[in-house]
Amino acid sequence: MDIGARERAYLRVAGPDACDYLQRMVSNDVESLQPGEAVPALLLTPKARVIAPLVVLRRADDFLVLTEPELGDAVRAHLTRMRLRARAEIEPEEHRSVLVFGDDTEGFATDFPGARELLDAGLEPTLDGDELERRRIEAGVPRWGRELDDRVLPAEAGLDATHISFTKGCYPGQEPVARLHYRGKANRGLRVLELPEVPAYDAELAHDGKVVGRVTSAVRRADGSVVALAYVRAEVPDDAPLALA
Repeated sequence: MDIGARERAYLRVAGPDACDYLQRMVSNDVESLQPGEAVPALLLTPKARVIAPLVVLRRADDFLVLTEPELGDAVRAHLTRMRLRARAEIEPEEHRSVLVFGDDTEGFATDFPGARELLDAGLEPTLDGDELERRRIEAGVPRWGRELDDRVLPAEAGLDATHISFTKGCYPGQEPVARLHYRGKANRGLRVLELPEVPAYDAELAHDGKVVGRVTSAVRRADGSVVALAYVRAEVPDDAPLALA
């Protein structure tokens, strides 16, 4: 069983309107969750720019919202400011998360395919940070501050397939998300690439002498090869040769 430490910020959302409030604020369906179940979701601006990636866990009497450690204060401030008359309390909690890889693993669904997340399990990591980063990149999992920021639309990062419900009610950013999904196509997409070297963040990628993308994450494997995540223009074929500009 492989275990990796997952740094998080945690917010408890409780009160009579907690479920309804979160359902109206985040991009995925939290209303249908049973206690112990979780979904990845997004907090978006009205123009569908990403404020924060989240995991929403339903507990017996409340919800736990998990986000990136540097986003905890911002998410709490945003949810508090938008609460208006909703009877919901939003307070930080302290926990320790690990990602556990393997079949039939206990825990709840997270944003990392092939892994489950456990809280306060007392398990020590067996994977170091470099190995966990390699797995993240090879799985195409976007990370805040690398693949995700306020320049990115959910569909560009592939999050419309995992973090968004197209059958739930309204939430901030729903209209542009739905419009792009049903009537359009993202101009760029996140791809896993092999590169000859580890480039700097935001290094440009070229195809036929034209800049067509940018590298967001890269790591060297044990065999010396380099795997990377990059945003590439949608019109560039998946098998097109790409070079660092």
